[in-house]
Amino acid sequence: MAKKVLDSGWLAARSTEVSLTGVQLTTTHPPSGPTAPWMEASVPGTVLGTLVKNEAVPDPFYGLNNEAIIDIADSGREYYTFWFFTTFDCALSANQHVDLNFRAINYSAEVYLNGHKQTLPKGMFRRHTLDITDILNPSGNNLLAVLVYPPDHPGTIPAEGGQGGDHEIGKDVATQYVEGWDWMCPIRDRNTGIWDEVSITVTGPVKIIDPHLVSSFFDDFKRSYLHTTVELQNKSSWVAECTVTLQVTTELEENICLVEHFQNTNVTIPAKSRIEYTLPPLFFYKPNLWWPNGLGKQSLYTVEISIDVKGFGESDSWSHFFGFRKIESTIDSTTGGRLFKVNGQPVFIRGGNWILSDGLLRLTKKRYMADIKFHADMNFNMLRCWGGGLAERPDFYNYCDLYGLLVWQEFWITGDVDGRGIPVSNPDGPLDHDLFLLCARDTIKLLRNHASLAIWVGGNEQVPPYDINTALKSYLKLHPLFTNETTTDSTDPSKYMDGTRAYVQGSMWDGFADGMGDFTDGPYEIQNPEDFFKDSFYKYGFNPEVGSVGVPVAATIRATMPPEGWSIPIFKKSNGYVEETPNPIWEYHKYIPYSKPGKVHDQILMYGYPKNLDDFCEKAQLVNYVQYRALLEGWTSRMWTKYTGVLIWKTQNPWTGLRGQFYDHLHDQTAGFYGCRSAAEPVHVQLNLATYFIEVVNTTAEELSDMAIEISVWDLDGACPYYKVTDKISVPAKKVKKVIEMMYPKSKNAKPVYFVLLKLFRVSDMAIISRNFYWLHLSGEDYTLLEEYRKKKVPLKITSDVLVSGSTYKVKMRLENSSTSLSMKTLDIKIIDKKDESNMYNSSPTQVVEAFEKQKKKASAWTRFFGGDLISSTPNYLKRTEINGTHVGVAFFLRISVHGAKKDQGNNGYVDTRILPVHYSDNYFSLVPGEKMNVNLSFEVPDGVAPRVLLTGWNYSESHTIL
Repeated sequence: MAKKVLDSGWLAARSTEVSLTGVQLTTTHPPSGPTAPWMEASVPGTVLGTLVKNEAVPDPFYGLNNEAIIDIADSGREYYTFWFFTTFDCALSANQHVDLNFRAINYSAEVYLNGHKQTLPKGMFRRHTLDITDILNPSGNNLLAVLVYPPDHPGTIPAEGGQGGDHEIGKDVATQYVEGWDWMCPIRDRNTGIWDEVSITVTGPVKIIDPHLVSSFFDDFKRSYLHTTVELQNKSSWVAECTVTLQVTTELEENICLVEHFQNTNVTIPAKSRIEYTLPPLFFYKPNLWWPNGLGKQSLYTVEISIDVKGFGESDSWSHFFGFRKIESTIDSTTGGRLFKVNGQPVFIRGGNWILSDGLLRLTKKRYMADIKFHADMNFNMLRCWGGGLAERPDFYNYCDLYGLLVWQEFWITGDVDGRGIPVSNPDGPLDHDLFLLCARDTIKLLRNHASLAIWVGGNEQVPPYDINTALKSYLKLHPLFTNETTTDSTDPSKYMDGTRAYVQGSMWDGFADGMGDFTDGPYEIQNPEDFFKDSFYKYGFNPEVGSVGVPVAATIRATMPPEGWSIPIFKKSNGYVEETPNPIWEYHKYIPYSKPGKVHDQILMYGYPKNLDDFCEKAQLVNYVQYRALLEGWTSRMWTKYTGVLIWKTQNPWTGLRGQFYDHLHDQTAGFYGCRSAAEPVHVQLNLATYFIEVVNTTAEELSDMAIEISVWDLDGACPYYKVTDKISVPAKKVKKVIEMMYPKSKNAKPVYFVLLKLFRVSDMAIISRNFYWLHLSGEDYTLLEEYRKKKVPLKITSDVLVSGSTYKVKMRLENSSTSLSMKTLDIKIIDKKDESNMYNSSPTQVVEAFEKQKKKASAWTRFFGGDLISSTPNYLKRTEINGTHVGVAFFLRISVHGAKKDQGNNGYVDTRILPVHYSDNYFSLVPGEKMNVNLSFEVPDGVAPRVLLTGWNYSESHTIL
């Protein structure tokens, strides 16, 4: 199959400003270029995205700009009804056929091609394929115009906002967040547009449609079968005698690809007909298994299907990366929580809730790559695609397959919009249930071959209407091979619509929250860090949503808000607690305070009253780190005894919001990112903040032996008043081991504020397996003494090893706290680079994206995708930097960032020099006297920009250029 993606050269215009018909636009009067009313269009994308691109409206995510953009409720649907126009070349040979494909449109459309009209039916989550063979221009130059209509029920936005506005959007099969939420502004066009890929595909007389791949396992995963069913459509007027070829390849060492299976079968397809064809299963002995992040390698095979027609040759082909794995999902008898198993191994779920990457649906492969890699970098193993957002795109799933993120995919039902709220919403879901189910079936077929897809869920905090729920249960019933039930059903599993993953009717049912649909998820605000470790904090086995704060760095505030948005909250005491009042712009951007009067004292003020925006945001990062590390450590502390998993609400924002995020919309990480990264590592040493016992968490399938823990306490004077190395310990697989109580807080001379460094190391070679650094205060104290500690200048030595290839930079840094103290008591423990971390930097975002684009080139694409050194590199060069200081102590809360000179002034004269995204192996870290640490960076720079790597920290208020 020849495929051409139509993603450039599009024009757009408001329908009310175009007097021509679709027939005229695609015959005698095509637009000549981006002259009014026509403008350059974003396709894939939305109407609002196109208007923003052309500066026809201000950036809705900057400051209060969104309030200046007319809402569809006030303008009427016609205002956001747009024409999209492009041209393409396509000339056919004999017996060839061509389809025009729209992977998704919101919400309905009229398509005109060379003067011929076809109507696309409604529904945001369905594919449209039009056979355009007979209406192509013989010259090869074709004119395409698409008139896109908004959702039928865009609704209105009440003055008080609310969850999903007035809920009218729930009557359509579309995203529901677009009317606004307590974390999101309203999207004025309700995401109207050609929002996913447009392509043309050329085939011979027979076309391959929606192959279904299923792996089954026997003999403890030693024996496996690949099952394949495919639909075949014969477009010709004669009987087609065909040969179907199935090829499976995998990569060996040294970038050599092995064809593991090559199978030919014959099939006859009647004229003008469409059949379902099941291929004979392929046998594999001990296939390389696909594992979630942190539990093993994400082994992926390339499966290719092609069909040859007698008298014609190859008619069509299809390929997909495929992972051999078995996912089970049941209710755990011990905790009552939902238990996930992959390849027979229980997986303790630590992940997050995902809405979508960008509220204007600017969904590029490169952005998806950064998003998903960020979650893998945090050591997460699951993402929940929330029901008010998207049926996520194949590009999203491609990267989840690559990086090992299990995906919980929800359908388009939310309690707020589909059954409750103010006003009370329609409990019967969308008006057109048949349309909902059509979109559901199409989504299942689009996504079912992805290894990362782990579970289907009917809705968010709500179950679908009875008839929809019943149908989904039928579509997604498990094949007997994936249940423990005995049955006489011998149907090939690939003939089921899915058959391999569980379906759960709602996010708070059947092992999630209390399992009965009561509102037992949350909470969603700041907590006392120690509370996460208490049994009373959360009653149930699996919390699908628990949320908290998420203020980004000051540079992001300045880049996304005018100066009046740079003022920090007003702190006002009330009944012994502090209430925060944010400025109106922060309030509009959904700021959530760092205090909870009556329960949690203001966590920023624990460090002293912030002097300005920079001070506030830096202290917020300290809180972000502590808050989210404690959340995950608290959950993990009771792995399998009380909990089976937790999903944080949320990991990121689809706009420039100020809550619940580990990286902002510009792709800069908060310190919470690295708190999570530490807490969720597969093997982890941690301090229980409720009991002060040191624990070792082993989430892997291997027992840890020959281990010991080094415990050192450091005070603000640079002394080490407490030091201990434990006896050798072992930790069973999938267990948490309580090792020893940390006694320093009970000692007579304990300091009010102190640092604790824990190192889990292997005794035989002194290699660090897990490292964890805390800053703590005695009971009744706070962290205000750290304010004075800022004046201490601790010397650092930094060596940077740089590899440059084109626009891609890979930097390996070695940082050393070069201060020394007579009271130091530390082992000479060598730091090892974990294998999974060294592989995090083997390719650039562009290379990974391009690998997906080239997957049609059989084994060679696989080599480019996973091959060793994917780039032709310039030689390494070294740079050594020293930051002088006269004090002995901890180099506290160091942050590395990457910058480049920008020519434009940006908003209000503020110049944001950051280069984003950057992937760091660690950040917001601290070094005790004499300690060394390796940090790796990977990033791409714009053309003509020379990057600078800067270091700041609690003891380093001035930025230091270290590269």
